[in-house]
Amino acid sequence: MCGILGSIDIKLSEEQLDLIKHRGPDDSGLISIPGQMHRLWLGHRRLSIVDLSPAGHQPMSSDCGNYTLIFNGEIYNHEEIRKTLNQQQFRGHSDTETILYALKENGIKAAEKFNGIFAFAFVDLLQQKLLIARDFFGVKPLYYSSTSDGFLFSSELRPIKSIIKNISIDSNSLSTLLRLRYVPSPYTLYKNIYKVRPGHFIEVDLSKERINPNEQALTINDSKLFSGSFDDAVDQYNELFSASVKRQLMSDVEIGIMLSGGVDSAMVASIAAKNGSRQTKAFTVGYDGKYASDEISDAQETARLLNLEHHIVKISNNDYHDLFAQCVEITEEPTATTSTIPFYCLSKLASEHVKVVLTGQGADEPLGGYFRYKEELLRQKLPNFVLDPFCSLVNNLPIKSEKIRRATQALPIRNDIERFDEAYSIFPYTQIEKLIGKSDNRSLEAIQYNYDLYKAKNLPHSAFRMMKIDARMNLADDLLNYTDKISMHFALETRVPILDTELVSFIESLPLSYKVNLFKGKIAHKKNAEKILPGNIINRPKKDFKSPTNEWFRNDIGTIGDLLTQSNTKFASFFDRLEINRTLELHKKGYNMEKQLFLLLSIYYWLEKS
Repeated sequence: MCGILGSIDIKLSEEQLDLIKHRGPDDSGLISIPGQMHRLWLGHRRLSIVDLSPAGHQPMSSDCGNYTLIFNGEIYNHEEIRKTLNQQQFRGHSDTETILYALKENGIKAAEKFNGIFAFAFVDLLQQKLLIARDFFGVKPLYYSSTSDGFLFSSELRPIKSIIKNISIDSNSLSTLLRLRYVPSPYTLYKNIYKVRPGHFIEVDLSKERINPNEQALTINDSKLFSGSFDDAVDQYNELFSASVKRQLMSDVEIGIMLSGGVDSAMVASIAAKNGSRQTKAFTVGYDGKYASDEISDAQETARLLNLEHHIVKISNNDYHDLFAQCVEITEEPTATTSTIPFYCLSKLASEHVKVVLTGQGADEPLGGYFRYKEELLRQKLPNFVLDPFCSLVNNLPIKSEKIRRATQALPIRNDIERFDEAYSIFPYTQIEKLIGKSDNRSLEAIQYNYDLYKAKNLPHSAFRMMKIDARMNLADDLLNYTDKISMHFALETRVPILDTELVSFIESLPLSYKVNLFKGKIAHKKNAEKILPGNIINRPKKDFKSPTNEWFRNDIGTIGDLLTQSNTKFASFFDRLEINRTLELHKKGYNMEKQLFLLLSIYYWLEKS
């Protein structure tokens, strides 16, 4: 796990590379490669996890010198891939060396077989090509920019921002952020800085004078529909789930577990503990005071039952305010997701004990864990003449639950793309227009792109279609983005076994009824949990990983209002104060506007630092 930085025709320095030193404090390398028409610079900061010897040093070149790689991530099936290669002699046992020669022999097609998390840059001097690529679920970030001076790419925005002149904010992306709670790939909040889409690569022809980045999707293999019984599905799921966790124990250093009070992380912890060489360390975050979202007591019971060495950290309202601006600076992109700050404290705690952690992230999207998938099932059950007037009636009532508000606004919409957009929304289009004087025009475009790319129209149910998109769009640019940035800020590698490509491929082949119905989600997943966990863990009520910001914001609404309605800030130059006050007043009246306020505060702190 590392950080990468590279360029074409733009000279890079050690100082610029050190802007991502936190991602890899163990080693660094920066080289220059002359080409026929262009000169390349490749930089790398290393967090040593697999093959701690100098044989894992990057940038890494082939024996012949014609191929060079910089790589961030882990390829869990690299040993199987290594056995298929013609290369006879290897300097070490790192996955970096394996994929260097896999790419040498098979080009970008090799990446389609990588089961893992990755962002890499590969230079082929014989073909005069540069390839940069991002893993299928976007676990690892990868930014790029093409200007008249040359081409830049990096694991984080910081080095690119330090190099590009006259950088400016993209108001179109700002409006999309207000709609979706994140900026979807390929856009960022900056003009002319982009993100490689998950499961995509960019090719640059180095033999041509003009640099013309060409983005393409890696080949997607559609899952064959599973035709066996539910019990057969659970048995096979058990095998694949266990295999995934065992694969991701690949490491030459100790691995811990981020433990919530729920089933997902407990399942991962159980398998990891049984297959580890020492007692597994587990880490949990909670809150001072009594809050429904606090998971410490549940996690403590899980740790006791699974014989884990348990470490906890608690945060207070004061901690929350002190850390807000710092977390926004670390994540580099604002978000409405309130778990960023507790995740900061959790990552800091874990980094004091281990260099690698497993998490239970990624289960809800492919397995049907969110309420919105049940909404999609419900709209299939109710005829339009019942659904339309019912939703209209509810929308005219003073409903204070955000979940219900979004559901009743989305359900009557016939078109998949428009309905999904409404189900994801943070602010309505009309309010975005009032807030910043510009309407969002990219949310529908982003959903449509992924809908078409993953052939969602061929799937038999709209819930299937939404889950497919969520696992590749919402996850990548929201939850996985802040997970990577915050954990790597502490030089901590975070792995997501539930997003193993073989496991997800199987999950997506299952009939919908094996995953979600009107009353339950993650059905096969929880049935599998019965094989490996005690019943009192499985039957706990679900708690989302989030902060008690609803209560905290209500107590501090005056302070928040003073901050967001100042007249001499960058925030004030973009946002209408009267419309900000409307959101504040709604929260005062008992409407849960915590996500909206969290997003606005994130943007405020981001603008002050940008």
